[in-house]
Amino acid sequence: MTPAASVQGESAPAKGSAGRARALRVAAVLAGVAGLVSAWAFLPVDEWLLGVVEWVRGAGAAGVLFYSLAYILATVLLLPGSVLTLGAGFAYGPLYGTLLVSPVSVVAATASFLLGRFVARRWVAGRVQGDPRFVAIDEAIGKSGFKIVLLLRLSPVFPFNLTNYALGLTGVKFRDYVLASWVGMLPGTFLFVYLGSLVTSAAELLSRDRPGAGPWGHVLLVAGLVATIAVTVVITRVARKALREALERAGGAKP
Repeated sequence: MTPAASVQGESAPAKGSAGRARALRVAAVLAGVAGLVSAWAFLPVDEWLLGVVEWVRGAGAAGVLFYSLAYILATVLLLPGSVLTLGAGFAYGPLYGTLLVSPVSVVAATASFLLGRFVARRWVAGRVQGDPRFVAIDEAIGKSGFKIVLLLRLSPVFPFNLTNYALGLTGVKFRDYVLASWVGMLPGTFLFVYLGSLVTSAAELLSRDRPGAGPWGHVLLVAGLVATIAVTVVITRVARKALREALERAGGAKP
């Protein structure tokens, strides 16, 4: 056996082993996500987050820092974050609450995005690499990343925490993700913070009878539904165009 053949024979098992290791890592992450989501359903998570809100309200700068860390951790761990967003309005008022939540929520979303990209993006890329159709779709989503992320953030249908991780698996550029997330989340952030500023006690944050958003809430809801339809149309068009171009390239490559 020649040295080259020996190297090739050794490299194939090595690649297979690396692929299995990545697949196991992704499977472990997915199992962990499923476990977290299931666990939170049976634990008093809202009460824990309410305790955070009550403590930070009178804690000054230390409270702001603790709130920020709690928000980021809650997002990464897939905890429901609406209580913390509402709580910022209760603790700091509509203006300062929005100025706090807006950058912190972007940092939290970016942390989840990077985790998704670091842990599973390479594995996903390896799975689709052999199929030019999926490669084309992934590249097309990357090129239209800002528009897609912006519409996803404006839509109330797609869950914030899971979307962060899911976008990390796509070809969306980091810059587009961060900027579109900040712009797209800002209206909803202000609405939730404003609603939180209307309550008179922290316990009301968990009540279904807390003050409503009035006409502005309806406006944002309609805008969110429009964004949901728009992002569906955009992704469908991007995918169809990418598939058509991939098939045309494949046809042109044939002798």
